[in-house]
Amino acid sequence: MFQKVDTLRTADAVVQQIEELILNGVLRPGDRLPSERDLAVELDVSRPVLRAALKTLEERYLVVARQGGGTFIADVIGPIFSEPIIDLVERHPAARADYLEFRRDIEAIAAAHAAERATSQDHTILTQILVQMDEAFLGDELDTREPELDIELHQAIGEAAHNVILLHNLRSCYRLLENGVFCNRQKLYGHPTARKKILDQHHLLVERICARDAAGAFDAAQNHIDFVGQALLEAEATDNRQAVASLRQHHRGSSTKPSNPTLSKTNKQHISR
Repeated sequence: MFQKVDTLRTADAVVQQIEELILNGVLRPGDRLPSERDLAVELDVSRPVLRAALKTLEERYLVVARQGGGTFIADVIGPIFSEPIIDLVERHPAARADYLEFRRDIEAIAAAHAAERATSQDHTILTQILVQMDEAFLGDELDTREPELDIELHQAIGEAAHNVILLHNLRSCYRLLENGVFCNRQKLYGHPTARKKILDQHHLLVERICARDAAGAFDAAQNHIDFVGQALLEAEATDNRQAVASLRQHHRGSSTKPSNPTLSKTNKQHISR
């Protein structure tokens, strides 16, 4: 991953190389850099030069040095919204429709770019993720990896689009999904028919990208998000019906059955006749 640097501008060259790896999404937030000794060997620089470069990166808030723990890529993505806005969104579920609309547009663009620009290595990565998704789907029960692999696939498509601004916007967007702001992804995958349809849609999406069919990839991405939105609505409706049914059942079980009322004198006379 790392390459030997120009000895005339060693420290600056190290900084530039690591910055480009971060910008292009090769190094992700939380990734640990090799040890100082190993990284110096890979870059073919002295350890003092490497320390100077890492100090510059730390001052730019691109890496974080943990005493005794190594150097890590900082969380350079950050949330797409501030915490107060996220709190507002969580209290007003109607905003989810806007989020899905945003995803529908931006992911379709990413898929179209990926169809046009993806390399053979990108195709291999997408195919490998699909294999893992197939394995998770074939398990006896809902595999907790499925929602995580879902995000990983969409991020890989964003990487295959080869547009760094688009990539980091997508990653920030998916951060909200990981935090469960807009939907419970386990609930989505618990939908009776959604799992298979989502898997089929992912296969079609990757198929269109690998076939370099930009228009087909664009449509596949939009259709996928449309289905996700509808499946979420159906899952919520099912949950609401189950909640109401449980309340009714609980109420009936806890209430005492009224005793037969005593027949009035008039009723007795009416019956005797």
